[in-house]
Formats: sequence, C-alpha cells, structure tokens
Amino acid sequence: MRFQFRGVSTAIVAAACLALGAAAARAAQPIDPPQTSWSPGTYAPPEADEPHEADFADLAGWAQDDHAAALHAFQRGCAVTREPALTGVCARALMLGPVDETRARAFLETNFRLEPVPEPGLLTAYFSPVFEARSRPQGEFAAPVRPRPIDLRAGDAYADRAVIEARPCADALAWMRPEDLFFLQIQGSGVLVFPDGRRSRAVFDAANGAPFVGIAAPMREAGLLADDETSAEAIRSWLAANRGARAGAIMALDPRYVFFRLAPDDGADPAGAAGAALIPGRSVAVDPSQHPLGEMLWIDATAPALAGAFPTYRRLAVALDTGGAIRGEARADLYLGEGPTAGLEAGRVRHVLRLYRLAPLDRPGS
Repeated sequence: MRFQFRGVSTAIVAAACLALGAAAARAAQPIDPPQTSWSPGTYAPPEADEPHEADFADLAGWAQDDHAAALHAFQRGCAVTREPALTGVCARALMLGPVDETRARAFLETNFRLEPVPEPGLLTAYFSPVFEARSRPQGEFAAPVRPRPIDLRAGDAYADRAVIEARPCADALAWMRPEDLFFLQIQGSGVLVFPDGRRSRAVFDAANGAPFVGIAAPMREAGLLADDETSAEAIRSWLAANRGARAGAIMALDPRYVFFRLAPDDGADPAGAAGAALIPGRSVAVDPSQHPLGEMLWIDATAPALAGAFPTYRRLAVALDTGGAIRGEARADLYLGEGPTAGLEAGRVRHVLRLYRLAPLDRPGS
C-alpha cells in the first residue's frame, strides 16, 4: 500500500526540481523493535515450475554491493515478517546483530540460494514527499486534504475523483496546491509543512476503491509531453503551469482518490505495509500475492525509459511494502527516501527489471 504507501504505489512518482542524487542506504545499526505488525494476507507461492538456480558470483554488481547494509535491511524485515519459510534464516540473522561487510556477504551466500524470476518486468521508485500546505484555503492552496468519509465502507464502491472533488469540504485537514495533493495521493503518504514551521505527516487512511490509472500515457498520446519526458517532475510542472480546468481534467483521468489522517512528524522514515520503517535504497514495494513481506530480492534494473535516469540499479532489497499499482511477479517499487532530491531520482526510475529471489536454504520443502 506504499506507506500503508503508501505504493504509491504507482506508475508515476512525485518530485521537485533539485539536483539529482542517489538515496543512500543506512549503515548497519542495532535492530529496532517492531512498532506494528501486519497480517500475512494473500501471499501464495507461484505455481510455475521451480526456476533454475543462479550463482551469486554470476550477478553483475554483486561484488560491489553493500552487503552489510543489505543484511541490516533483512534483519529489519525479520522483526516483523510472518512468513514461515523465513523463520530459520531470520533467527540466525537476528542473532548476528550488526556485522562487517565480509561477514555479511558470507552469511548471505551461505544461507540463501538465488531463484531468478523467469520473465523480465518493471522497476519504478517512490519516496516520501514534503509539500507546503496551509490551514485554510489561500490563493493557489485551494485543494483540501480530505479525511476519511464517515460513509466510506471497506470494499464498497464509492464516488470517483471528479465527484469527490466537486463536493464541499468543511472538515479539511489542510489545503494544498492541486498538483501537490494529486502526487501526495499517488505516494500515499508525505510531510506537510505550514508557514509557521509546523510539520505534520499526512498518512494514508482510506481510498475510494477505484483502480489507479496513470496519466503519463494519455498525456504523451495527447502530445502534451514527449515520449521520454513523462517523468514525475515533467508531469507536475505541466499540471502547475496549467492549473485549473485543464489540469483538473487530466488529473480526473485517474479515478482513484486517497483520504488521509494527520500525525506528528518525528523525522523518521515512514513504515511500510510490513510494519517496519522503510530504509532508503533497500526497501521495495511488491505484489503480496507473489512475494511475502520480508523476502529478500536482488534487483538488476537496466534500460531506463526516461531521460536523466541512472542507467542501472543493481542491489539487494527487502520487500517491506505494497502498492496499488504494483502487480505481478517481476514488479518492484524502490523506496528512495524523503524530500525533493529523492523525489527527483524516483520520478525518473522506469527500468527493465530482472528480479531474483533469495530463497532460504532451509525453507520448508527444500
């Protein structure tokens, strides 16, 4: 759910125009106790034939990865995972605590085997945005951040975006620029900054049940943006320049609408669907019907579709989140951190993905 995101998740991610920079993974540190827990939900192992194994030494970028940071991310996921196949290896990982690079790499290579996902897929990225907001409508801050409606029931059909936005909102939590609110809803969570310096986290509380529909393709087909210029910053810039009925009609192409609640902003990274805090560069949102939360994955992403993107993403990451637009076995959404620099990078990630599972050697049935 991408911070729920939050995943935000998403086919498009929000950004602001600052210098491009990679989101660094956190260094190894003692394992934080879990703050929340999650239900195992709908995970079911794929029914396809067992994929052949691969060797770690054959992975491009394996030797250059930060294995200590990756193992720390796995330990973070172990504190909240409910996946039976991970029980044994999680116990061993948590007993290790923080370790150096050599020991971390040895642990990974001796406790897991690689299982490639048969078909290539798609890597996108997301982040935790920071947006200006107001306590009441003021000029361009005309879009209300709406709380969950009292008549919204889980699983029931509800009004779409256009209908909801036409309703008055006397109980708005805050007011934002329309394009900022649109991207906040895609991400599913973010920080709101008010003129007096107060900061609040807008947390996903509910959605209207409509499917997410990306606006990049229709904007490209209508000639509003060039084929390789449908990054988040390009889309947001167009919406801001065309604020009003024209931008509203484009945003209405996505019927999905997200409602929020406000919480204090403690400066920490948001928690994903697994209940553990996300780690920039080491956490991914996945399809929970294809991957259990807590699973470790090797990402090999190349051939970016958008201008200005990093050419490759090769690293270990842990499935700690889900997203409404993240569907399929070879699909992942990489969390890159908070703020405009992470957002600028995230908005340019649309790469061909080769994905590998790290399957525990002692998992049931092995």
